[in-house]
Amino acid sequence: MTLDQLWAGWRMAYVSSAGSEPAAGALAGSECVFCSIFGASLDDAARMVVWRGERVLAMLNAFPYASGHLMVMPVRHVRELEELEGDEAAELWEGVRRAVAALKRAYRPDGCNLGVNLGRAAGAGIPDHLHVHVVPRWVGDTNFMTATASVRVLPEALPDSYGRLSRAWQ
Repeated sequence: MTLDQLWAGWRMAYVSSAGSEPAAGALAGSECVFCSIFGASLDDAARMVVWRGERVLAMLNAFPYASGHLMVMPVRHVRELEELEGDEAAELWEGVRRAVAALKRAYRPDGCNLGVNLGRAAGAGIPDHLHVHVVPRWVGDTNFMTATASVRVLPEALPDSYGRLSRAWQ
C-alpha cells in the first residue's frame, strides 16, 4: 500500500487564521468582507458570484464544507434577520430555493443543509453580514479526516465548482 497525498493548498489562509478575531477572511478595521467583495472592480466570475437578483446574490463559500457550498445573501449590508425589508426577505428565500435547485442539478446530492448563524455565539464566522449557507450533502460524506483532524477534503477546486454551478443555475 502506498501513501497518497491530499492537497488543498488554497485552505491555508483559513487554517492560518482559525480562531483569530475578526473572522477568517475579514480584514481587521476594514469594512465588511462581503461588502468589500461586492465593491471590488472584478467580474462576478472572479468574485465567485453564481447568481445575482435585484437585491440578493449567491456566491461560493471561499472556505467550503463541501464542493458547491453556496452562500445566499442580501447585497445591502444587513446584520440581523429582522432588518430585512419585505422584498429583500422574499428574494433571499427565492435565492435559497434556486440555490438548492442548482446544486441538485449540478451535483446530484443526497440532501442539502441550509443554515443561518445569527451572531458569533451561534457560529457565524462573518457575523456582520447576514447570509444563508446552502451545502450539498451525500450519504457517508463525513469521513475520518473531519472526525479525527477537523479537516475537510474537497475533491473540486473553487473555479470548477463555479463553472458547474453557473451552468446549472436557471
